[in-house]
Amino acid sequence: MVRKKGSLILCGAFLFVAWNALLLLYLWGRPPIGRLGEGGGAEPGGKEEWGLGRGGGAHLAGEVIRLAEEVELQLDTQKKLLKQIESLRAVWARQRDLGKRETDHKKGVQPEVLHQPPDTALPKTSVTVREQSEAKRTQKPPPTAPSDSRSQQNQVPGTKDPSTSTSPAPVVIPVLVIACDRVTVKRSLDRLIQYRPSPQLYPIIVSQDCGHAETARVVASYGDQVTHISQPDLSDIKVRPEHRKFQGYYKIARHYRWALNQVFNTFSQSTVVIVEDDLEVAPDFFEYFRALYPILRADPSLWCVSAWNDNGRDASVDPTQAQLLYRTDFFPGLGWMLLKEMWDELEPKWPSAFWDDWMRQPEQRKERSCIRPEISRTMTFGRKGVSLGQFFDQYLRYIKLNTEFVPFTKHDLSFLLRENYDEKFIRDVYEAPLVKMEDLQRSGAVRGPGPYRVQYSTRDSFKVFARNLGVMDDLKSGVPRTGYRGVVSFVYKGRRMFLAPPPGWNHYDISWS
Repeated sequence: MVRKKGSLILCGAFLFVAWNALLLLYLWGRPPIGRLGEGGGAEPGGKEEWGLGRGGGAHLAGEVIRLAEEVELQLDTQKKLLKQIESLRAVWARQRDLGKRETDHKKGVQPEVLHQPPDTALPKTSVTVREQSEAKRTQKPPPTAPSDSRSQQNQVPGTKDPSTSTSPAPVVIPVLVIACDRVTVKRSLDRLIQYRPSPQLYPIIVSQDCGHAETARVVASYGDQVTHISQPDLSDIKVRPEHRKFQGYYKIARHYRWALNQVFNTFSQSTVVIVEDDLEVAPDFFEYFRALYPILRADPSLWCVSAWNDNGRDASVDPTQAQLLYRTDFFPGLGWMLLKEMWDELEPKWPSAFWDDWMRQPEQRKERSCIRPEISRTMTFGRKGVSLGQFFDQYLRYIKLNTEFVPFTKHDLSFLLRENYDEKFIRDVYEAPLVKMEDLQRSGAVRGPGPYRVQYSTRDSFKVFARNLGVMDDLKSGVPRTGYRGVVSFVYKGRRMFLAPPPGWNHYDISWS
């Protein structure tokens, strides 16, 4: 086949050269053009040489035009020939490459593929309030992962896509820092920049509310290491008289909505990790979210990935198991990943206040879960805020921040998919020996490393056991903090414990809140 195509190309090239040679000979041997009179043609040296007699100028112009038309016709013909030759050459080249690949494949030779990271950085600018509207008109959105790579993004660690031999371009995972009037945002930004492996793959966007000048100066001091945007609406929000003391919660909800719209709609990103200005991150913070992004994409029963463990105090976690990950029905927040598709669902009904508790309602959760770690990848240092330090002194200040780098992207995390997770989780919980609270508290009554199970059956029994075991006892829409299928997993006096409902549990009771 290749030889046949090569012969056709050579034949076409020969015809092209021959045609042009004949055309050149024809034009060269053509007699001088003159006025046609009685004596026939105009001869050189005669009175009518080259048509210079009466009326010769007009005839000469006509002949020139006619000759030009002939030349144009011949050029069109040559152009068609060239197109045919080019098409044959392209076919021949494809056949030649195919033959070469087949030969290389037989020899076991693999073609070398070079990958270059895409230029996916966000605009490195500081956007002020006045510049916001102008930025929306002029700013070119940063490139994102190709839309046809969704199936590749859905691929979970530990599997390979047989339909392609090359890796898809890595997705950009921006970090959105929600800021207001804390100059200590510097502590958050310092750690994010210190541990960030790539500014292109992890652009940092600081969205500032409140119009606090000193905080703005702190953010601006980072230059092009971050993108600084400012919430344009700083007005008070009209609320019911009994909610005046909650004005801050209303402004936070408004700010979240605006900032997330900026990330997804103005900057055209496909996902985001949200942190607040009082969070410090762990060394493997970015590794954690990079590894769990495909799990979040692949499992529709998940709607977020969180870096936070509500019961992550030193005494309640296993410090030797930094790689442990869990599913939870409780929305943790405090450093969490959200997909654009989920924001498109939530944004039209976004609440005017108390957005985090709103997220925990059954109407929003829809029986979906989040991923959370054994040891938190974020730690809050902001005691002062709109919550007035709620839970901070009792719980949050003691949350353990992970210090060991876990290479999650090299682990097979497919066990977190619901079809792989639930059966083993239920077996582990309900095969654990059932013990009484009194035995746990009595020295020497329970031996061995566990795990053990403590069973609750009512709201009150859950709260009593939780307090005695040192875990958070509040419930939101009937869901306990870190709970999955009603089960709270933690460490008590060095033993793994499950605070669990009776076997056969099937739903949360919203009246328990």
